Amino acid sequence: MNEIQKLIELKGVFFSYGGVPVLEKVDLQIQEGEFLGIVGPNAGGKSTLLKLILGLLEPQSGHIRVLGKRPKEARQQLGYVPQYPNFPRDFPITVEQAVMIGRLGVRSRHSPFGNLYPGRYNRTDRLAARQALAEVEADNLADRQIGSLSGGQLQRMLLARALVVEPSILILDEPTANIDQRLESDIFDLLKRLNERMSILVVSHDIGFVSGYVTRVACINRTLVCHHADAIDGQVIQELYGENVHMVVHQH
Repeated sequence: MNEIQKLIELKGVFFSYGGVPVLEKVDLQIQEGEFLGIVGPNAGGKSTLLKLILGLLEPQSGHIRVLGKRPKEARQQLGYVPQYPNFPRDFPITVEQAVMIGRLGVRSRHSPFGNLYPGRYNRTDRLAARQALAEVEADNLADRQIGSLSGGQLQRMLLARALVVEPSILILDEPTANIDQRLESDIFDLLKRLNERMSILVVSHDIGFVSGYVTRVACINRTLVCHHADAIDGQVIQELYGENVHMVVHQH
């Protein structure tokens, strides 16, 4: 693997909360064009791993590079879809306005003064928001208030907000945890198409489901082991979760 292909690299990463280890000796390399699924039990370290890659946390030992930079320096080139929206659902804002918030990061990348006037969006910002909504098949929602959205519609809006950043890497934290299985398939079909132009990391609770879409699965339970998607079987699941877990295989 040559240097230009390593979009994300973690070496010997250790992190603890209050002296309790959460991640130990984590090594991970993510190449350009990969679709990586991240799975593991509750409290296994999945969300902590994302926060380290996003630069929201600093490892206590080891090092992390994202796009050849320290995570904080690369953050504006990452699109992030949280499991839950980081604003109140009753906030009086339209879907298009919520998506355009992501344009602040784009403007600050190109100009040191880009974030001084957060309420002043231009025609380019609005066009980018409309294009992102169209790409996630939610352009008909642009003028809706965010409080009126269903769970699936909200996830599409959050995905559009991440895409409007023009990211090199898209990171999603359990994007389908609160929607039904049919919509889950729709979201992952969309992510598969997006993977044609960007690398994707997605945390999921359903190891059997994601293995039908991703190129590799990172199994994390304090330590991390990667498997190719076609190598995921009952033995891997039992070792990861420490118990028998029913694996549902989805055909695509």
